[in-house]
Amino acid sequence: MFDEAYAKFWAEQVRAADGQRKEMLEKDLTGTRLLLEKVLLPVLGSFEGMELEYEIVNLSGVRLYGDVYHYRLRTVFEEDHYTTHAEKITRRRFSFERGRARTFAVLGLRYFPFSRDELEQFPELCRRDLSELIARASGYEQSGLMQRSVYERELLRCALLRHRPFRLSDVSEWLQLGKETSRKFVRNLQIDGFIAALGGGEHRCHEFEITNKGVALLLSNKL
Repeated sequence: MFDEAYAKFWAEQVRAADGQRKEMLEKDLTGTRLLLEKVLLPVLGSFEGMELEYEIVNLSGVRLYGDVYHYRLRTVFEEDHYTTHAEKITRRRFSFERGRARTFAVLGLRYFPFSRDELEQFPELCRRDLSELIARASGYEQSGLMQRSVYERELLRCALLRHRPFRLSDVSEWLQLGKETSRKFVRNLQIDGFIAALGGGEHRCHEFEITNKGVALLLSNKL
């Protein structure tokens, strides 16, 4: 199933790319594929909100590329092979990599690398680290998130990662609760402005989406 989903995702990325980024996408992406299969997809649940070979320009005008960028998490994820990133690296390349990491920081992006060995031998630890990143990035104490119920926090987390509108049936599946109970949590968050209704009548709404206020509640920096 992953092979088919990845092939579709990669093809969509190539169709939307041009220039040097398209060339990067057509190179060997074995490491990126491993990163997606072993860590990102199992934790995040889908490819939504991700971009392969994310392009940025540093302060000197040089184009840089990150393996995978997640828009809402504002995080660049990378797979680093020991041979190409450590064992055979030149001093000049070493300095370039340090400057590249600083560029991400200047632009307000998190840089979250994994080694090839970690991905192949300890994928469960990599997934744990990613889950911890998401939890800590939420800024629990500062944002007041801990004032919300466990179900409301989980609802917001799933809505954030979904990256598209959701229905009450989705909430019921996320929370493993009946629709009426799920509706109560949706209503609470809607009243406080953390999610918004889309379409529907005055009393019934077909779909919902997380608002900027909801994103800010989950993440320490407003996106």
